[in-house]
Amino acid sequence: MKLVRTRSTAAAATAVLAALALATACNRGGTDSVASSGGDEPTIGIDVPRSDSDFWNSYSQYLEKDVKSADVDALPISNSQNDVTRLVGNVKIFKSTGAQAIVMAPQDSGAIASTLDDLAAAKVPVVSVDTRPDKGDVYMVVRADNRAYGTKACEFLGEQLGGKGKVAEFQGALDSINGRDRSEAFAECMKEKFPKIKVFELPTDWKGDVASAKLQSLLAQHPDLNGIYMQAGGVFLQPTLALLEQKGLLEPPGKKGHITIVSNDGIPQEFDAIRDGHIDATISQPADLYAKYAVYYAKAAAEGKTFKPGPTDHDSTIIKIPGGLEDQLPAPLVTKENVDDKSLWGNNVPQ
Repeated sequence: MKLVRTRSTAAAATAVLAALALATACNRGGTDSVASSGGDEPTIGIDVPRSDSDFWNSYSQYLEKDVKSADVDALPISNSQNDVTRLVGNVKIFKSTGAQAIVMAPQDSGAIASTLDDLAAAKVPVVSVDTRPDKGDVYMVVRADNRAYGTKACEFLGEQLGGKGKVAEFQGALDSINGRDRSEAFAECMKEKFPKIKVFELPTDWKGDVASAKLQSLLAQHPDLNGIYMQAGGVFLQPTLALLEQKGLLEPPGKKGHITIVSNDGIPQEFDAIRDGHIDATISQPADLYAKYAVYYAKAAAEGKTFKPGPTDHDSTIIKIPGGLEDQLPAPLVTKENVDDKSLWGNNVPQ
């Protein structure tokens, strides 16, 4: 839209531009604004980290549902699109527009420290979802035990392969604590329990096209590859299955040539892939609980409530971490034996 400035419209045009700048800085692409109308309800700001992952899109759906029922005044939800600069900008807007607590999921867990310091100085508590910042104070981290992801994936693959073979590991970004935790635990478990399995570590920066390209190169050199560990099904599942199908390698379990695949996330698409025999297992990262307890702790933080380490009333454990606390939520292994369990969030995504 072209804005025509005149003496009589200068003030109005300035107001319009200010509103457009605010909307642009918030970068709300793909995420609907959710705000409640309460008067005494605590004001919280929420940033969603990305929209190129089925897992995070499911998390966004749960967030919108939980915000509406949580008695909070939510500012328009922003989306930082896997860009820490956008995240910092979004957080500044939350702070300047009265957020009493902020929910974020920094994908680069080392680059957010100065922002956390600024928020701490302003006494604005932070709830970090899925990732634990490397430095800085947080009120609560809402996260599953990511080392357990790597260990569970290792144990499943090792047992399915009978302790020998070749496995490709799609590592997440190693500047993220999640990528490091999963990778380190997987490597330690393989070295200790399954030393006859050769692991090919493929850094991907959480990008599906990178994983697919590296897998294609690896298969050319090692056509006898018989296992894959995907650290994030939300970005790796579709490109991986497309490549294997193209090469005629998408054989069902029990058939000669089957490549055993274990993933992380627990999205509905992974459950369908398990039912179809395209992958063997996934570890269900609780998108529903991430959203529920992100909003829960943000509200509690704004109201000045405190928590202590120990068991919770929702089957998790709060632990002490440098700079704050972490609520470690349960993340079960899902196979063909329990894939239809209605208690799994992947079978109950809001429509």
